[in-house]
Amino acid sequence: MKRAVASLALAAALGLAASAASAQTLNTVKSRGMLHCGSNGSLAGFGLPDAQGNWTGLDVDFCRAIAAAIFNDAKKVKFVPLTAKDRFTALQSGEVDLLARNTTWTSSRDTSLGLNFTGVNYYDGQGFMVRKALKVNSALELNDAAVCVQQGTTTELNLADYFRANKMKLKTVTFATANEAVKAYDAGRCDAYTTDASGLYSERLKLANANDHVVLPEIISKEPLGPSVRHGDDQWFDIVKWTHFAMVAAEELGISSKNIDEAMKSTNPDVKRLVGTEGNYGEQLGLTKDWAVRIIKLVGNYGEVFERNVGQGSPLKIARGQNALWTKGGLQYAPPIR
Repeated sequence: MKRAVASLALAAALGLAASAASAQTLNTVKSRGMLHCGSNGSLAGFGLPDAQGNWTGLDVDFCRAIAAAIFNDAKKVKFVPLTAKDRFTALQSGEVDLLARNTTWTSSRDTSLGLNFTGVNYYDGQGFMVRKALKVNSALELNDAAVCVQQGTTTELNLADYFRANKMKLKTVTFATANEAVKAYDAGRCDAYTTDASGLYSERLKLANANDHVVLPEIISKEPLGPSVRHGDDQWFDIVKWTHFAMVAAEELGISSKNIDEAMKSTNPDVKRLVGTEGNYGEQLGLTKDWAVRIIKLVGNYGEVFERNVGQGSPLKIARGQNALWTKGGLQYAPPIR
């Protein structure tokens, strides 16, 4: 009996501690008046500032969506450029409120780094880029090739696994940053460059003669890319997670930045719950009733963000593929808001 009472007391204490910490990040962001977002800083389509310091990218717009939901102002974000090496430390230390930096969700990262992935905002896979002059049509023809790769990434591990599994010899040439790896490849120090397929299309734009290079057809890994937050703040985890889901749900319901005002008058129950004219789903997150309206109006739905940053409206012109909605043969799917 005493043990049961003690267990209940411990559970109550833990519950109180958890509720006390639950709003910590949101309160910090609100009192600061600014969201701190860990971003790439050098990858077109995902996170890249221009000469004037204006940031664009899929991950950048995701952070803007969170700022929109909290402040009704998508510009209240400070973007912190992070390398692959220092990205997790910056999140763990509190330097940034979330990491949105084309980062692959893996079991070891999810369980040993003190962070939680909130979802997948881009389904990707690793590929290879080579010079057309090499006359290589398949990654399986890269036996004994020198391959440029960024160190400290899942890319480096996948590369070694792929060559080992296919009994091919490999000369790995590693670099601390993606920029260094791409420059070395462009200078002819490697036969091939490998990273996520989305990154290959982005990095190819930086090469001296982009049309002299081709992305090989093989995709050798699963790279679910998504934002992550620190352990210990479930409310913040929910806010970041449901920001993505709201953008996906909006696209599925046909709601965009162009017709959001019209959607506010809808009698469709799913639309009413999303835009906040029915229920208290925003309040349950610690936000306002119109949290999703702010996101859609100021940033857009998932499809709008995809198309302008990496899709047909961008220089990358990547097909939706696995990132299409589940209703259109893709993997993007949002749980119901209800």
